[in-house]
Amino acid sequence: MAAQQPSYQAYTVVKREGQDDFWLNIGAAFMHQDGDGYNIMLQALPINGKIVLRLPKTQTEETTQTPARENPRRDNNHDRRKVK
Repeated sequence: MAAQQPSYQAYTVVKREGQDDFWLNIGAAFMHQDGDGYNIMLQALPINGKIVLRLPKTQTEETTQTPARENPRRDNNHDRRKVK
């Protein structure tokens, strides 16, 4: 059986003060063979309870998009917690 491509990508959107929202990919949705439903496979759960399903982007769309603003001081540190 060939690997099925997802019908949708699942995201949670993290609001960030003073910055663009951060869209975190947390899984995918796969259409049932009969076309009457989806299996949603998640690798993480959103803390706000909201999941956004979007059509998957093609490889060329992903490479041509402008990346979100990055903070050069972060050095790939993806910890989003606020420091008090």
